[in-house]
Amino acid sequence: MDATFVRQAAVLDETAHRPWPPPDRRWLQGQTWEQLLFAHWRVEEGALRPLVPRELELETCDGSAWLGLTPFRLTGLRLRGTLPVPVLSSFPELNVRTYVRRGERPGIWFFSLEAASRWAVAAARRTYRLPYHHARMRVARRNGWIEYSSARAGHVFEGRYRPAGDVFRAEPGTLEHFLTERYCLWTHGPALAEIHHPPWALQEAEAELELNSMAPEGVELAGEPLCHYAKRQDVVVWPLEAERR
Repeated sequence: MDATFVRQAAVLDETAHRPWPPPDRRWLQGQTWEQLLFAHWRVEEGALRPLVPRELELETCDGSAWLGLTPFRLTGLRLRGTLPVPVLSSFPELNVRTYVRRGERPGIWFFSLEAASRWAVAAARRTYRLPYHHARMRVARRNGWIEYSSARAGHVFEGRYRPAGDVFRAEPGTLEHFLTERYCLWTHGPALAEIHHPPWALQEAEAELELNSMAPEGVELAGEPLCHYAKRQDVVVWPLEAERR
């Protein structure tokens, strides 16, 4: 049996780290995220607040709101009970995000999501009502670095990154935990999609970003980002649902 299939199906064997129990219904799809960079910038809360629906609380940590850029390669994309389809199940993806809360559910708000797969963009827009866009993307590994580029009209990212430290798991209460350990995404409605994965196996990272115009309009990214790397994360995702009362 496909090893990715097995690893995705096994992620629910470990759930004690979640801030709330996983849903008791069937998840919809499995994904694997590889060679992922978390690049985070401090941003004034007032710059992001108008860009997030008023029904959602914009979360802050260490005195700031945060904007994250996460380039990675998505592999093993499949519906529950099926195996990944060669070619269609693997492609680069890049997300721009911040952190929000609705009641007891802290989660992720996406400003944009780029993917190199037209069919995946169309499916995600329809199924999860997320701002996915098709982009020209390239990922390559060279001399220990992951070289990554993405381009669509008005939005360009080009850079390289690599791990630069030992693997660790973020402790609750730390900034790293706040930025990475998120178990749902929010979208307009408000509606949410639950996700689950093991705790992130993080490493500190080095990044050289040559071009970056991915921030939402009106948001300035100043200084060097806080960077972390994850070699792999296996994930399951539930269907989008209206907010629970």
